[in-house]
Amino acid sequence: MVYTWKRLILPMLLALSCAIASSACSSENEKLSSDSLSAIADKVWSFSQLHPDGFTLDIRTMTEPAEGIAVSYAATQNRHSRNQLEDVVRHALEHEGYVGGWYNSVNGLYYFDSTRLFHEDALPEAIQFGKDNSQQSVFILSSDTDVPTNGKIAEIALRGALLVGTTGDYRPLSFYETETDLYWGFGIEVAQEIARRLGVEISFVKTSWPTLSADVLYSPQRFDFAIGGITITDARKESMLMSEGYLVNGKTILCRSEDTHRFTSLSDIDRPEVRVMVNPGGLNEQFALKNLTHATIIVHQKNEEIPSLVAEGKADVMITEITEAPYYVQTDTRLAAPLLNAPFTHGEIGILMQKGQEDLLNFVNAAIQEMKADGSLRHLHEKYGLVYGYQ
Repeated sequence: MVYTWKRLILPMLLALSCAIASSACSSENEKLSSDSLSAIADKVWSFSQLHPDGFTLDIRTMTEPAEGIAVSYAATQNRHSRNQLEDVVRHALEHEGYVGGWYNSVNGLYYFDSTRLFHEDALPEAIQFGKDNSQQSVFILSSDTDVPTNGKIAEIALRGALLVGTTGDYRPLSFYETETDLYWGFGIEVAQEIARRLGVEISFVKTSWPTLSADVLYSPQRFDFAIGGITITDARKESMLMSEGYLVNGKTILCRSEDTHRFTSLSDIDRPEVRVMVNPGGLNEQFALKNLTHATIIVHQKNEEIPSLVAEGKADVMITEITEAPYYVQTDTRLAAPLLNAPFTHGEIGILMQKGQEDLLNFVNAAIQEMKADGSLRHLHEKYGLVYGYQ
């Protein structure tokens, strides 16, 4: 019996002893945890005083991530003081380890939140997480871009596809190949890069130069924005939104190679015997009607057919852009662009969209700026033989 008693009691005593020891250790760990939270909160608070305009901080390393999409948790909303900051730090350590904050100069309060960081190609997921956590926006760190969770970008992200209007008749900026049912060109690749940054697929919608503005303004929308050889003008900016320029352009001409010395100025073209061909509804037609009052103006419906018609002698001159002319000179030895380096006008090509889509405009502009900064836009210019006009 004594042996049996020992077999029962000794394990119980051992378990009790371990429980007491474990309790003491747990209390000590809780104390250390509290001290650790306070120390981290102190560091975050000090950091916030030096970064009132806003920050996202990895509190495990006390470093700021340069990339990612920062989205706040609803669980830590409305934490302002140094004492409340500890709740934010605790939540962050239990999750991804990021804390965001900024100073509101209107009410004199700091705002702190536990933050989740998404990869920058996961914008749809970030927006959905923001919606689920009652956030008004998400923040792209690399471009300092605030993206509303209820806006045009959110609509595109949750749809899963960017709808892009393009004429498909403007080599090498936007061209539709009927044989392959595919679009290609400089502008097409810019649009594809924007879709990639949005984390969505892309779908192209056919438009035309005569109907371009009407198609952009149509309700319900046929596409999210239009891209191609669309020149930035004050007239367009009055009724629509236009991005910053991503390609310099200017009016010039295509003619037959044997006529290179015949056309050396605008006055050489503005003669009754000179047949000038333009596509309808665009700025090329407007330029011809305004500046070539003596020449014979021929309007041809399909822009992509005009270079061949000039080469065949059906017209003497095509009014075009310095962005389009080099392609045809390189691909058809019958053609020349004698005034390529002395364009009649100077401008830029941009992306066109409806007013009320300022969030999309800001995103597009940020993408263009990044492409200029990282060299990818210059690389695209070189790929398509275009002149790079930016520093």
